[in-house]
Amino acid sequence: MEYRQLGGSGLQVPVLSLGTGTFGGGNEFFKAWGTSDVAEATRLVDICLDAGLNLFDSADIYSRGMAEEILGQAIKGRRDKVLLSTKGTFRFGEGPNEVGSSRYHLTRSVEASLKRLGTDHIDLYQLHGFDALTPIEEVLATFDTLVRAGKILYVGCSNFSGWHLMKSLALAEKYGFPRYVAHQAYYSLVGRDYEWELMPLALDQKVGTVVWSPLGWGRLTGKIRRGQPLPATSRLQSKAVTDIGPQVPQEYLYKVVDALDEVARDTGKTVPQVALNWLLQRPSVSTVIIGARNEEQLKQNLGAVGWHLTAEQVKKLETASATPMTYPYWHQSGFKERNPFPV
Repeated sequence: MEYRQLGGSGLQVPVLSLGTGTFGGGNEFFKAWGTSDVAEATRLVDICLDAGLNLFDSADIYSRGMAEEILGQAIKGRRDKVLLSTKGTFRFGEGPNEVGSSRYHLTRSVEASLKRLGTDHIDLYQLHGFDALTPIEEVLATFDTLVRAGKILYVGCSNFSGWHLMKSLALAEKYGFPRYVAHQAYYSLVGRDYEWELMPLALDQKVGTVVWSPLGWGRLTGKIRRGQPLPATSRLQSKAVTDIGPQVPQEYLYKVVDALDEVARDTGKTVPQVALNWLLQRPSVSTVIIGARNEEQLKQNLGAVGWHLTAEQVKKLETASATPMTYPYWHQSGFKERNPFPV
């Protein structure tokens, strides 16, 4: 397993990490992703650690806390061998203060996650979304208190716009508050919008990208192809999943999958392995979160490391997955002499 620095921090993380959205299956949405219980989750953690993958990512809303509880049980007795990452911000109760990144909700969310995970500290805590109603200074001051108390080691964010992240970084520098070292963002061969604004920002500000849904919300599993029915086990069969997730035009998807099939044949790898390996070669990426319903899927995804696509293969994938840029990015791309971004 290869390790990389998490952004500008001194923390080394594996290039692949395990997401726990498949743990629990507490409602229709999460059942579509997986329903691993403690026994299966423990076995998945075993396989990960044997492969050198020691970073596990969760969130309080994953099956309403069940995922964190199951992860806590799965790592019991070996907390010193793992890195824990989790998230909060989204609604977790009916009250007016049970949502957002206020000092009230953020502090309560961290305390609850610590309890569910069965630990005294979280290695990386991320805001799950941007709260425009809470002053950024309040958010960062709260993180400062939690870091000084030893309850959080590093802080990050998720699903931020470029200005959300840049303003937060500027205020952290101004007041000496903890700086976001990670941005958990959606990025895949069928979702490359991240490259336009967030990738240049990450490179400039040394924010490590933690990639979620690297297989395009279940579209790049190798089971979805032109002229074939959607597999019965696909999460895309669930309306709860398709209504919330990124939308991808069918013809565009098939074009990308055709290119993946070609590269997979050339390399002797699977479609998911090729899609993951492409991400591992992209600038700013610190770690890619993989998910797994079972041991077989996990072992297959772990096969994405230890080899590299050739420049020709990368070009084939990027040509197939390219989409027209919106303004001002298409205009900026013509000034690479002095403005090399986007990359």
